[in-house]
Amino acid sequence: MRIIDIREVTKPIASPIRNAYIDFSKMTASLVAVVTDEFRDGRRVVGYGFNSNGRYGQGGLIRERFRDRVLEADPDSLLDDTGLIDPGKVWAAMMVNEKPGGHGERSVAVGTIDMAVWDAVAKLAEKPLFHMLAESEGRTPEPRVFVYAAGGYYYPGKDDTQLRAEMRSYLDRGYTVVKMKIGGASIDEDKRRIEAVLDEIGTEAQLAVDANGRFDLETGIAYAKMLRDYPLFWYEEVGDPLDYQLQAALSEFYPGPMATGENLFSHQDARNLLRYGGMRRDRDWLQFDCALSYGLVEYKRTLEVLDQLGWSRRRCIPHGGHQMSLNIAAGLGLGGNESYPDLFQPYGGFPDGVAVEDGHITMPDLPGIGFEGKSDLISVMRDLAE
Repeated sequence: MRIIDIREVTKPIASPIRNAYIDFSKMTASLVAVVTDEFRDGRRVVGYGFNSNGRYGQGGLIRERFRDRVLEADPDSLLDDTGLIDPGKVWAAMMVNEKPGGHGERSVAVGTIDMAVWDAVAKLAEKPLFHMLAESEGRTPEPRVFVYAAGGYYYPGKDDTQLRAEMRSYLDRGYTVVKMKIGGASIDEDKRRIEAVLDEIGTEAQLAVDANGRFDLETGIAYAKMLRDYPLFWYEEVGDPLDYQLQAALSEFYPGPMATGENLFSHQDARNLLRYGGMRRDRDWLQFDCALSYGLVEYKRTLEVLDQLGWSRRRCIPHGGHQMSLNIAAGLGLGGNESYPDLFQPYGGFPDGVAVEDGHITMPDLPGIGFEGKSDLISVMRDLAE
């Protein structure tokens, strides 16, 4: 059993939307294929992966460093005791000659390849990845997964009527939690937008708001004082993701749930957040995204940190809206996953025919991550490697 090639193509996922910090008009993503020498049902086994939105494609790093380290390694050194490709050993091969710390963009490159490796391994085992992950921990898979609808971006010409219609469309599709962006306008304008959405959803759903790390301490506190009057699901990523003192200070002004972590890229970062960020294990949410943070191999280390510091993995609802995190949630017992019903296609969303019911989806019984069940996505993937 061998990995015989790793291919990457950088694809546009451009959209005329913006959050408080960036616009997505020139956003890209890396699509990766890990090609094996094995066949199942007459088709070569190929694992696929891609990086989450918000970080650009990583083609340079993948082609210049990480791809060749895997392909040049002794093939037998990448196998487990049963002869199956071992994602941990592939990860170790990618990280040869890399200094610790300074994670930066390499965590995204490694995480993208890692996703494709896990997809290939589960296909080789002829199992859904979430079943494979549950078995690895002696757990029972939990195919019913909570999902929330992320949207509410700033868009040229978008008024409150259109914002309300967008949120109503999510409720009509079965979601019970919706999320909107804040921080890209004045506090008075955002207050009006929030109240418009709350008026629209009423008691049918809850609203989360996301500042995308935009605020300094003074602005974050001003928003906290305004937001605490509303029954929000959470107040997300108030300031710079590495400013743990700011996050800790905000907990004194905002008694409701807060969420952060999508821009932390290692288990060490996660540990520092939980040590120094004032996060409250009874109400706050952690959004670490494996596709941006060295992949599932590293995410397992992050879950070990949670265990050590007395946090439940149920407090994890990953960023990114991709099927990899859905499998992790269903297999390793996370609290749910983000979802992009309309944005970042074909990478976001669920396999064809999977519907949201009462804020949850049920994982289909598909080998690997399940990309083959999403027709618009798998056609793009197979153009790369099959």
